[in-house]
Formats: sequence, C-alpha cells, structure tokens
Amino acid sequence: MILRNLAVLLSMAAGIGVYAQQAALKGIETGDMDRTVKPCEDFYSFSNGTWRTANPIPASMDRWSRRWQAGEQNKDQLRKILDELSANSAQPKGSPAQLTGDFYAACTNVKAIDAAGAAPLKPYLAAIDAIHDLAGLQKEIRELHAVGVQVPFSFGGTQNAHSPNDVIGDVGASGLGLPDRDYYVKPEKRFEDARAGYLVYVAKIFVLSGAPESEAKAAAQTVMEIETALAKASLDNVALRDPHASDHLGNLDALQKMTPHFDWSAYLKSAGLQAAVLNVDQPAFMAEVERQLVSTPIAKWKIYLRWQVINSAAMSLSQPFVDAHFGFFQKELAGVGELKPREVRCAEQADELLGEALGQEYVKRYFPPEAKQRAQAMVANILSAMHDTLDGLDWMTPATKKKALEKLSTFQVKIGYPDRWKDYSSVKIDRNDYFADFVAASQFQVADDRSTIGKPVNRGRWGMTPPTSNAYYNPLMNEIVFPAGILQPPAFSMSYTDAVNYGAIGVVIGHEISHGFDDEGAQFDSTGKLENWWTPDDLTKFQSKTACVVKQFDGFRIDGPEEIHINGKLVLGESIGDLAGLKIAYRAFKKTAQGQSEEKIDGYTPDQQFFIAWGQFRGDATRPETQKLMVQGDPHPVAKYRVLGPMSNFTPFAAAFQCQPGSAMTRTDAERCVVW
Repeated sequence: MILRNLAVLLSMAAGIGVYAQQAALKGIETGDMDRTVKPCEDFYSFSNGTWRTANPIPASMDRWSRRWQAGEQNKDQLRKILDELSANSAQPKGSPAQLTGDFYAACTNVKAIDAAGAAPLKPYLAAIDAIHDLAGLQKEIRELHAVGVQVPFSFGGTQNAHSPNDVIGDVGASGLGLPDRDYYVKPEKRFEDARAGYLVYVAKIFVLSGAPESEAKAAAQTVMEIETALAKASLDNVALRDPHASDHLGNLDALQKMTPHFDWSAYLKSAGLQAAVLNVDQPAFMAEVERQLVSTPIAKWKIYLRWQVINSAAMSLSQPFVDAHFGFFQKELAGVGELKPREVRCAEQADELLGEALGQEYVKRYFPPEAKQRAQAMVANILSAMHDTLDGLDWMTPATKKKALEKLSTFQVKIGYPDRWKDYSSVKIDRNDYFADFVAASQFQVADDRSTIGKPVNRGRWGMTPPTSNAYYNPLMNEIVFPAGILQPPAFSMSYTDAVNYGAIGVVIGHEISHGFDDEGAQFDSTGKLENWWTPDDLTKFQSKTACVVKQFDGFRIDGPEEIHINGKLVLGESIGDLAGLKIAYRAFKKTAQGQSEEKIDGYTPDQQFFIAWGQFRGDATRPETQKLMVQGDPHPVAKYRVLGPMSNFTPFAAAFQCQPGSAMTRTDAERCVVW
C-alpha cells in the first residue's frame, strides 16, 4: 500500500477504532516494574527491572526480555507447524508444505547427519584440490558464489542509487570470518583475544575435515594472513554508514580495469547475466583482491577457499562441526552458554531459506485480517503525526520542508506479508538429505537475487520473512516494512490498550518512519534516489542536531570492567530513529481516546503507561560479551540506552513523571537533543 497524500493519511487515521472500554483491555505489566527505583532516576530499571531479575537470560540466548521471549515463541509456533507438515511425507511435490516439511524432516534427522560426518563436503573440497592455476581458481570462485559462498568478494543485485527503478549488479567486500575488519587490525585486548580464539577455531575445523593437526595450525595462519589483508582494505562500520562511501557506478570495462586478473565476462556468463551497469562498493577492497590474485600462491588460495566452504557449512554438518562453530562464534564471542534445541535451529533455518513458503502457513494461523487492519490504521495515524511534526518545524525553510513532506507522502507501507508469495517450487528438497537441501535452498536464493539484475525493481519483494520479529526501512524503496512476526504481543495486540500498542509497536513504527529522515535516510529523496534535497543552511542545522546525538551517545558506556563506550557515530541513525519514534508515536497516541483522557489504570496515567510500555518492550538484559560485539558492529545502541536515551531527551516524559531539574532522566535545554 502506498500512502500518497495527507488526505489518505487522515482518512485512515480517522478509522483508528477508538477503544471505549480501555479498562477491559490489557495494559502495562505492573508486575515487571521495580517500584523501589524512582522513574526519574533510572527508568530502565523502574519500568522492567523486576522482570529482568526474575527472568535471567536463558543459556541459549545472548539477550532477553519479553520481546525476545516473544521472538522465540514465534519459532516455537514455526516448529509446531513444521512438526505437522513433516509428519506427512506425501505432500504435493513442490508445494510449500512439501518443501518446508521435508526440509525440516531432513534437518531434524540427527542420526543421518552425524553418520555423514564431513562426507557432504568431499565434492566441494575435491573441486578446490583440483585447482592448479588462476583460471581454475576463478572457476571455483564462480561455482562457490552460485551456492552462496561469496568469497573473496560478493556479487548480487541492488537498486541503482541514481536510478532507483533499476536493479544493477553490485560487487561488495566479503570473505572475512571474524565479525568485521576491526577484529583483524585493532590492538585492544578484546580484539587480540578474538584473533587468538579464531586461530584455534580455524585449526579445529581443518582437523575435523581430515587435516593433521600440524597442517591445520599452519592452514589457520594462512587463513588469517589472507583475511587480514582483505580486512585492512575494507571500510569500517562507521564509514559504511555513509551511502556515498559505497556508491561507485561503472560498467564492465571499468570493473575489468580495476581487477585485470579476474575474468568478469566469464563470471557474468556463468551467472547468466549481462550487466550493463555495475556498482563497486569498495574499490580499495577490490584493488586488494587484485593484489591477492597476483601475489598469493595458488596453494594458499586453496587453503583459504577450503576454510570458507567448511566454515559456511559447519552448522549444517555433524555435531562436532556444529559444536566447534557454536563454541567460537556464540560461546566465546557472544557469551552464550548452550545451543538452542535442534528443532528450534531447524525452524530458524527453514525460515531463513524458505521463509515465504513457511510464512504462508504462519500468517494463516497467527495474523488475522483484523490485526492487519488495526496495524494499518496505527501506521496511518503515526505517518499523520510525522506530517504534523515536519510541517510544524520552525528551523526548516519552506523549500526543504516541501521536499520532506513530499518524501513522507510517498512512503510505501508493507504490513504482515507479501501480496504475492515467492515461488519455491523449483527447489529440490529431499527429506533424507539435509546437506543437499541446504545447498539447493542456498542456490535458489542466489539465483533468485540474480534474476532481479537488469530489470525494473519489483516493489512487491520483501527483505524479511513474514514470521520475522523485526521491521525495517529501505531508503532506495522509500518503504517501511512490518512483518507479521513483530505484530504480536508484547509489541502489538488487538487486546492491548492504546497506551501499550502505541508505546510498544507504535514507537517501532515511528522509528522506521524516522529512518527516512535520519543522517543516512535524509540523503535519499522521495523516489529513493541518492540526491541532496536540502538547502545548505537547513542541512547545516540538521547536522548540528545530529552532532548532539553523537556526543550524547559517545558518553554512554557498556557494562563490564573495561571502559568501553558506545560509538555515537555508529549508532546515530538508530538513535535518531528512537528519539523521533518516541516523539511521533506519542503525538499519535495523544489523538486516541485514551491519549486524550486522564483516566488512570493500575494507578498510572495514560501518558505514564505509554512510556512504561516502551521501557518494557525495549528493556532487554544483554550479556556483557554481546554488548562488546554490539558496540563494535551493531548500529543499534544496547537496550538500556534505547530506553534511557530517548526518555531523558523528551520533555513530555519528564512532565508525565514530574521529574525535577537535576534528576538523572531530565536533561537541561543545553543538553537535550531534538532532531525531529
């Protein structure tokens, strides 16, 4: 659905479905609150502290809250669906039921998977062993890309940032095993420890695949050598937030000149493509790929490719491989104590690889039409509130304001599930061969992505599956997307009061809308084109406002003995989204019957309930190790500051709880950050 003008917004917002009997609906979770803490001193603890104390992070999770609990419940629902589908081995061939049911049956057949050991890798490793020259190396890179092992670079479809109705080929940086480039180059102890642990893990994987231990250790050093060289040529996570940093349009000839020792014509031919326009995300990275092609011996390339194949497949192999992969990436890096049950992991993978096939059954059972209609009305109301906010700005000139309102009016809204489901019927899924199923589904995903290149953009495609408990904004599509999986309690329910719905999913909706106007989204116009639509003075004012956010979040530190601070530049977009999302969701809430009343429920005013709802929805407990991962590579702040940050900057919050100047949750006018 495309909302094209204010009249449409207001007509939809008028049908919000006012709840006349709020007391009969479910409100905030008063039992989750820690009322020994003053809301004006630590709202994160006040709103949700008792729940976190009573519900420690499960051993298989890296963070926990009612929201994350709900995400795991979604997976339990998927597991139940898959249990039913897999019990019937006579489903119509190629149907969603057959594909997902047989995939799950194969994935949960632990006995067969463990009996196979490393055998499923043999043809892939044999192909790598057969490489003797640069031509053979490139042929193998092409074949690995076709099954989803995109190393040392990646290739796929993306919208042309200068002509967003067109999909072009995109060459990206890839090929690293550690989370990002800083893990290879930074001297801090946490990175040194990660590098040491990675070498142990790589060697262990080589041993499991049949290499002698001494050879495996040497191979691990080779992997580290090549990956470190690639990492040094890669942009860091902050630089990657600038869309101009990865905007380098060209053609096949330009790409061939950039990497003369790689045969791009052969690559495109093998992919079935004739890409007239190409984008290279990171030219410096591709220059390093070229250097490696020239200077790295074929024997070392073979070691690197063997590693990439085994590592990418590890979680789909026998238990020793699974344990090794989990032991490093989840246990050592993220602090997770144990694997999730096999059935849950298989449900996750079915969703990842065959998500729209599985999603069809999920939405039938768990997302009724009335829920979609209610969510649509909420989105319309919050879009209307964003319109009022933009229209009322006193610092933006009419010329820029006109462009901003034009962009808002052309937002595309997707709720629940696609209008047209993806067709997976060509995928060959065998309920007796899990690894072959994993490869077949991966091949389909690559081919499906490649099929978009050179064609007009299909605006009906989704970037998340329907059961996903998340949401997103896509600047090139100028769209906000809310899968059915997040439109569930505790984010949203037909049985919740407006205070809870607007304080939870409402702020998420506002957050995603705000991404269209954060430091990155604000560089794209109403058509999705990467083009400046700001007057110079307005842009300077906007950047001054965002600098306030950077400075403020730089001052927040994560839990633990080390003095590790949040990177304000890394989390800037998400923090703008939280600040503005809270504001416009609150503004929309004030248009509802409950928002306009003063009637208390459980002793709390409607405004107080709205803010508590956000604190409870967003109040995750997060493992210290996971916080270290987040502060390094996640553009989202840790959950505590997604509560404390927005609330402490928002004057209606201080008014709702009568916070006095000088309290921890009350910033002075000079300190307060307001972007939108």
